[in-house]
Amino acid sequence: MTEEKNTVEKSETRKAADPEIEPGEVVEEELVEGAKVRRKGIYLLPNALTTASLFSGFYAIVSAANGVFDNAAIAIFVSMILDGLDGRVARMTNTQSKFGEEYDSLADMVAFGVAPGLVAFFWSLNGLDKVGWVVTFIYVAGAALRLARFNTQIGSVDKKYFVGLPSPSAAACVAGLVWCFNSFEPSSWLTLLTIIVVAGTGVLMVSNILYRSFKDLDLRGRVPFAAILLVVLVFVVIALDPATVLFTGFLIYALSGPVRALFRRKPARAR
Repeated sequence: MTEEKNTVEKSETRKAADPEIEPGEVVEEELVEGAKVRRKGIYLLPNALTTASLFSGFYAIVSAANGVFDNAAIAIFVSMILDGLDGRVARMTNTQSKFGEEYDSLADMVAFGVAPGLVAFFWSLNGLDKVGWVVTFIYVAGAALRLARFNTQIGSVDKKYFVGLPSPSAAACVAGLVWCFNSFEPSSWLTLLTIIVVAGTGVLMVSNILYRSFKDLDLRGRVPFAAILLVVLVFVVIALDPATVLFTGFLIYALSGPVRALFRRKPARAR
């Protein structure tokens, strides 16, 4: 009762201090020319894209529960595209906000944490009893910890690298596996491969292994004309067999971190 009373008193105090703020409205402080300005409401466009990403993750879970695993895997890749767009749109239109960051992180947890884990569980791991849900939980917990650590490291790490496997890439590995092999008959080797991919990506997300972020690439500068032909070739290769190409590509990226860490030159010891 005491906590409830304190909450009501605080709410009444805030309302009395600023009568223009409606109960339940989002209010944020922004720096405008060095001065703090209070803004009411949220930005529609980037948050609409985040909502679409969240819906794709939710749709993946529903599709997997109904046994439509190819649609579930495709929905996760669609969520990846939408997740990449919302941040870029926010920066391009100068509509970044604290609310958008928090909402995006929660949507990522569903789309790249819960959804891939449950898709893999419904597809292959649910027949393993406790082992299946333990492997699934390793992935889901890894995604949650990865996102929490990423949010606390913003601005404090080198932008050229991610610390740990990014959750969208981990989700792409799991979704690509399901999309690529969903037409195969259940077998022991496929179940073992699923365990390795799901648990392995879960562990890699919380590892300290560095992955290239490719944020240092200059996409605005001029390039030779032949570069556009390479882009066309990439799209053609993906279109031939998107499931295999995407699964192979993201699996190689997931393995690139451990391989790079293994062969990275250690600094010479001072004598």
